[in-house]
Amino acid sequence: MASLHNLPAPAKLNLFLHVTGRRDDGYHLLQSVFVLIDWADTLHIDTRDDGQLHRHDLGPALPADDLCLRAAKLLQQESATSQGADIQIDKQVPWGAGMGGGSSDAATVLLALNQLWGLHWSRDRLAELALRLGADVPFFIHGHNAWVEGIGEQIMPIALPPELMATRLAVLKPPVAVPTQAIFTSPHLSRNTEAATISLFLAAPKCFGRNDLQAPAEHHSSQISQALEIMRKRFGNSRMTGSGSAVFSWLGAPAANQSFTPADVSLNDPTWAGRLCRVLGRHPLFDVLT
Repeated sequence: MASLHNLPAPAKLNLFLHVTGRRDDGYHLLQSVFVLIDWADTLHIDTRDDGQLHRHDLGPALPADDLCLRAAKLLQQESATSQGADIQIDKQVPWGAGMGGGSSDAATVLLALNQLWGLHWSRDRLAELALRLGADVPFFIHGHNAWVEGIGEQIMPIALPPELMATRLAVLKPPVAVPTQAIFTSPHLSRNTEAATISLFLAAPKCFGRNDLQAPAEHHSSQISQALEIMRKRFGNSRMTGSGSAVFSWLGAPAANQSFTPADVSLNDPTWAGRLCRVLGRHPLFDVLT
């Protein structure tokens, strides 16, 4: 039996998210910058020689056929391996947050099993497989902060300014989880934002653009509006990430705001989650699992 333990599956934030159009098949065309952050789940994976795949939840219970188990099944089928795996997940990234927690878990499973099962597939080949699981999964496979276009499948690594990399963020997640379908079918969704360029983004990366999904999300739940207002009052800026309910704020001077929890913003409610985060230069497993 081979094992890889303490494997991080980091979350992501969308620094902006524009909907620039819609394809004939109904899929929306997007532009965004995805950044990896140090809020992460932790996975422990052991191989099995009987071909069975099992997931063991060390934290909150996940759906029976969650994305990481589907990732393991897909890789097993495509590689025709006879090996199986036990997958343990310590879930820390909130579900339904727009932070890509499930997609990141799936990517970490693919990267780990690629090594544990001795497949040695290239990162590009894994990313092609990952796209069948969801549009965000290839981003975590590639492991770089990225400029993202199309329906999420066009991923271009982007070098972020040192000043941005040195600035911390506060992230606050209300208990509500917004269904993605409700966002993309909302009459409040703008679908014609003008296409941007990387140079325009880099000229003002902390305040560039907006999240076009934020308005329909706020109409769906007042908790998102509440979270945005709380963070705006505390930090002077706030924005929703992805299509979920988590919001984030850039902090000021490095010496200020060294801790952040919901209690710091007078929310002594265990159903809210919050954390002070930093942007990662690349995925923690980038040089370990390829």
